Amino acid sequence: MSFDKKVTVAHLSDLHLAGRNDRHQLARLDRMFEEYLSRGYDHLVMTGDLIDTASPADWEILREALERNGLFDWSKTTLVPGNHDLINLEEEMRIYNALNPNKSIRRHRMEARLREFDALFRPLISSDGQGEAGLPFVKVMRFGELSISLVAVNTVAPWSVTDNPVGARGSVSKETLQALLEPQVAGVLDGSFVIGLCHHAYRVYGVDDLIDQAFDWTMEFRNRDDYLRAMKKLGASLVLHGHSHRFQVYQAGGVTFINGGSFRYFPKRYGELVIGADGEWSHRFVNIVT
Repeated sequence: MSFDKKVTVAHLSDLHLAGRNDRHQLARLDRMFEEYLSRGYDHLVMTGDLIDTASPADWEILREALERNGLFDWSKTTLVPGNHDLINLEEEMRIYNALNPNKSIRRHRMEARLREFDALFRPLISSDGQGEAGLPFVKVMRFGELSISLVAVNTVAPWSVTDNPVGARGSVSKETLQALLEPQVAGVLDGSFVIGLCHHAYRVYGVDDLIDQAFDWTMEFRNRDDYLRAMKKLGASLVLHGHSHRFQVYQAGGVTFINGGSFRYFPKRYGELVIGADGEWSHRFVNIVT
C-alpha cells in the first residue's frame, strides 16, 4: 500500500478489562489485535475505559497485550484514559473521602493516577518515551504526503458525591483548553488532517423519559461545547470517543463525532477510518468473521 494514497486507522473503545483472570476477554483482545495486523492498519486508537478497576496493575495487562502483538509503539498506537481507568469508586465512596469537604483532595487523587497512567504509556505519547510527556498531547505522524495529527485530551472529571456521584461525568480542564489554543499548537497542526481523541461522548442518548434523563446526566460531558469550539479552532475534521457503548456516527457544529462502542460487550466489532491524501475520508464499522 502506498501511504501517498490512503492511511487506515482502527478504532477500539471501552475494553473494560477486569484483571488477569479475565482470560476469555484477553484472548478475544489478542484475536482483535491479530485482525488489525492481518488487515495492515497504519494506526490503532483506543478511546478510554481500557480497564474496569482503575488499578495500575491492570493497565500493565493492556500494555503487555500491545507488546506481544508488536503494537506498543508510538507510530502504531494511541490511547486515552476513561473514567474506569482513573476513578476507583470504592475508594472514593469510603466515608472519609465521601464526607471530606476539601474537593481539591479528590482532584489531586485523580491527577496522581493520571500521572501514573501517563508514565506507563509514555512510549505511546512521546516519540522518544522521555520527559514528562502526558495528556493533553498532540501526535503528528507523516505517511508519505499525508500528515495526520491526533489531539488527545483527558475528559475524566474528579468524583464528587453531589456533582459526579458515579464518576462517569466528564469535562476538559480550563488548563487543557488554554494549552490547546496556544498559537504554536495551531502552527504544528497546519496542513495536517486533525483528529480529536477523548473518552466522553458529546452526545449521550438524548431521551425524554425522566429516569433516562437522569442516567444521561450521570454520563454527561459537561463543557462539551467548549471542547467543540477548541476542536473547530484547531481544524479538526473528526473526534473519536467512547463512553456510552454505542457504535454511532453523528454531527455537532460541523465536526463529525464517532463513538467506538464497547469491546467488552461487542468483542467482534470495531471502527475503521480511511483517510486519503486529498483530505477525503470514510468510516465504517467492521465485524470480525470467525
